[in-house]
Amino acid sequence: MGQYSLPHKMQFKGTTIGGLSGIDYSAKEKAYYLISDDRSDINPVRFYKVKISVSESGIKDVRFRSVHYLLDKADQPYPSRKLRPVGIPDPEGIRLDPNEKFIAWCSEGERVVRKDCTVIVHPTVFLSNKEGRWIDSLPIPDKLRMQTFPQGPRNNGVFEGLSFSLNGNKLFVGVEEPLYDDGPRAGLFDSTGWVRILQYDMWTRKPAAQFAYQIDPVVQEPISQGLFVVNGITDVLTINDHQLLVTERSFSTGRLGNNIRIYLVDLNGADDVSNIAALHKNPSVKPLTKKLLLNMDRLGILVDNIEGATFGPRLPNGKQSLIFVADDNFSDQQQTQFLLFEIE
Repeated sequence: MGQYSLPHKMQFKGTTIGGLSGIDYSAKEKAYYLISDDRSDINPVRFYKVKISVSESGIKDVRFRSVHYLLDKADQPYPSRKLRPVGIPDPEGIRLDPNEKFIAWCSEGERVVRKDCTVIVHPTVFLSNKEGRWIDSLPIPDKLRMQTFPQGPRNNGVFEGLSFSLNGNKLFVGVEEPLYDDGPRAGLFDSTGWVRILQYDMWTRKPAAQFAYQIDPVVQEPISQGLFVVNGITDVLTINDHQLLVTERSFSTGRLGNNIRIYLVDLNGADDVSNIAALHKNPSVKPLTKKLLLNMDRLGILVDNIEGATFGPRLPNGKQSLIFVADDNFSDQQQTQFLLFEIE
């Protein structure tokens, strides 16, 4: 129904807006929660509350209402990585619980293994109140802990999006790329890698299940052979008690924009793969089923780095709104872009 982009490095209450990697809608506040993936390099780890005015003609305006720093266990903002090189979260997704009592947000962690430097920070799901104060962090399965050897998660390819079940009893967390043991990263012509979608029991706040999801190949060749390419899950959004909307984002170095695919994913009949060490060695596993709903290449516009999705309010015509947000990576070559859709 329309798109809207913010000015590059737009300023708000002493912060630089950018890196918006997750979005969720508060029906009670009639506001959107947007998390930045700034790891306190520019400003402390934070999220924003935003008013997005929508109508049947598109997005009229995006107005920032407030900024909230996500605090650590000591009730302090996370300092610059120049002051604390290790342990600063890498925020990627944000969700309000269905009762709007608190937020869940996820961090990818970090894995750097070089001769001169080793940094291991495990991916994490945090719970905070709606102003950003720390409540808890959820335990992660051993399989999702970073390792110094090529096993477990890949750097910058772990928790990217999360979503509560409609009753709030479950929390689904998407892993962006295959674990080392689950197959190769997405390539240009292969679709052999498997990623995991975790399910937490929010009564116990412990992992309850894992599901296998097969990612697509990378869509475009890079501008030169051998340059960086990636495809993986950037967000998950609950529809009902057995279906999710999953966003896949493909990027190829030197190509304008990103290739975005939105899938309808069904949990029914999928195996719990929590106890399977290597998914690519178990072809008999029943994975999540996926059905393509939207190929954004067909929109006829340049689509940027889509990393967040949320259902918004009903539109004036009574149809459900759906909004996506793109992470500009704080780069003047990209844009903080909002896309508005209506659900038929």
